[in-house]
Amino acid sequence: MTGSWDLCLMLALLAPVRLIAQDSPASATPPMGWNSWNHFAEKVTEADVRAAADALVASGMQDAGYVYVNIDDTWEGERDTQGVIHANEKFPDMKALADYVHSKGLKLGIYSSPGPKTCAGYEGSYGHEEQDAQTYADWGIDYLKYDQCSFGDILKRQAGNNLDKAGAMQRTAYEKMHLAILRTGRPMVYSFCQYGLYTVWKWAPKAGGNLWRTTGDISDSWDRMTLIGFQQDGLEEFADPGHWNDPDMLEVGNGGMNRSEYEVHMSLWAMLSAPLLAGNDLSKMTPETKTILMNRDVIALDQDALGHQGRRIWAEGPLEIWLKELSGGKRAIAFFNRGNSAMDFDPTLKALADFKGKHLDLWTKKEIVLDAITEVRVPSHGVLLLEQR
Repeated sequence: MTGSWDLCLMLALLAPVRLIAQDSPASATPPMGWNSWNHFAEKVTEADVRAAADALVASGMQDAGYVYVNIDDTWEGERDTQGVIHANEKFPDMKALADYVHSKGLKLGIYSSPGPKTCAGYEGSYGHEEQDAQTYADWGIDYLKYDQCSFGDILKRQAGNNLDKAGAMQRTAYEKMHLAILRTGRPMVYSFCQYGLYTVWKWAPKAGGNLWRTTGDISDSWDRMTLIGFQQDGLEEFADPGHWNDPDMLEVGNGGMNRSEYEVHMSLWAMLSAPLLAGNDLSKMTPETKTILMNRDVIALDQDALGHQGRRIWAEGPLEIWLKELSGGKRAIAFFNRGNSAMDFDPTLKALADFKGKHLDLWTKKEIVLDAITEVRVPSHGVLLLEQR
């Protein structure tokens, strides 16, 4: 969900603050799973979450690596007289839900905010960080998405136009929940959702973040997905095992793009070593959606143990070439065509000089030979995703 504060603040310079690092073994590779928001939004219920867990197992997605079942906003109820948060009537027994998800061999995620209210106006964690972290641990939560939301209003009131002060305040707020989680003794993947403000990628790892949003929200459209995805170039130096740039959740299967465009979406996220959090209705997946989300070769590219984020090595007009270094000395190369007609890549490009020879097309599973003669044709809104052999 999108925060209300001006995204231009991401350029702010930050005053130094004391930071404590956390490297969660659970995020040694980018987290994979499902999140409720993109499809169910504020209507999500416990039944939907149980059904999603069932579908992850039955569809084969769990075997492909999707293990987190994450509840987004609108689960929150009221606090009792001691200040302890309770779930609302849509989630009558959060501990039982966690036990059910765990019984499937999966993990449960939850959502909150450093502000007094979440983006949807429900109870946030402001002033109750220790209590909430312990409650999540008691329930058996494995993943926390922490969304800026109303904390942006606090920053505006207390810091005004002093961006250094605002940035330091935000870092402190996110670290406060990190420390509260540590004190519970329960490992949780910690996801910062503050939309790339204050160059978050420079400080999030030391403040306890395992992943951090780098942009505003995605939507199920070609224009929005590509705007978000392709602007990740330049952030690759900040990603490594345990710490990931997050361009937001997957829209594959939600119906706003065609197959070729969803293949671009999945390919680009894999090249970026981005978290792969499906956001569709898992109970109604078409064979096409399953094929895209469960392409084992593309998933392996995303989950490669080296943990290097890919980068753009050439671009001209709507054409882009991206490179990702892999473990074992291998490399992946992606040819993206963002244009409205099929287009050819010149095989004599200097950027391709080191890529001659045999490659596997990760979508067709066919062998492709790159040479200095044959042009590389890619369809409109399409990708050729190759791994060197």
